[in-house]
Amino acid sequence: MRLTQSIAPALLLLAAGVAQAASGWGFDDGSVQIAAKKAGEAVKEKISQTSPLSKPVSLGTTDTLKLSLTAKDNGKGKRPHQAFLVLQEPESGLEAPFPLTVKENGKAVAQISHKDLPVQLLLANKPLKASVVIASFGSAQGLNTPVFDVKIETDANVPPPAYEKPLRYGKQPEIHHIFRPDPKSPPKVISLFFGLAVIATLPALLIGWVALGGNVNHLSKAIGAALLSHATFFGSILAMEFVFFMYYTSWNLFQVLPVIAAVGAATVFSGTKALGEVQSRRLAGER
Repeated sequence: MRLTQSIAPALLLLAAGVAQAASGWGFDDGSVQIAAKKAGEAVKEKISQTSPLSKPVSLGTTDTLKLSLTAKDNGKGKRPHQAFLVLQEPESGLEAPFPLTVKENGKAVAQISHKDLPVQLLLANKPLKASVVIASFGSAQGLNTPVFDVKIETDANVPPPAYEKPLRYGKQPEIHHIFRPDPKSPPKVISLFFGLAVIATLPALLIGWVALGGNVNHLSKAIGAALLSHATFFGSILAMEFVFFMYYTSWNLFQVLPVIAAVGAATVFSGTKALGEVQSRRLAGER
């Protein structure tokens, strides 16, 4: 009596487990048929969800693959929420799903030809793996099982379809940017040559001024009339030359512009008075 009482719970648990295992999606009356476009005998094989076909079926360029089955939930024909025939390329793992047309009683059909296959699958070197996927809402377990392999046959007289790899966003090679080198000054020999050429114009200027009748007798009178204006005007000219020299050697544009503005303003104001004093002597007939 005690033995019977101890075995009964175990039998109940075992029966519950079997019932739970049986509650799931599957299919019955499955078959795969290869029909040629031209009149000829169609190749038909029966398929099962427990044992896939041992040999692959061949799909030619003018053939049509037809899959027929009856979807069942817990052994009863029923229309699932999803039912697909999935073809997978074994090397890359690329998959292409093809939905089955399912009736309320669970009878489902799918037809595939070359024009329905992606280019990647048409160029596959190995047979494609065909699986049946059935699932729906609720507690019933879905089904995803391989049923057969498909060998894609192509026409040797027709060039294979062109395929370009899609653009994929991801990590790119590191970019080593080479910045443009900083500007360099010209050789010192060239700079010295042009510097001496500029300095040599000063004696030429003085010689030309004397040759044209330059008069230094009024220098003391000019200094006495506008000493600050003449000194500032002459000093501003030298300061401007110094600014250009610094810009050429070390200063940048942002350092030069404020100094040029200040020196230029001093040149304008002092030059107005200095040249006005010179003009007054010219109008008096003095040279």
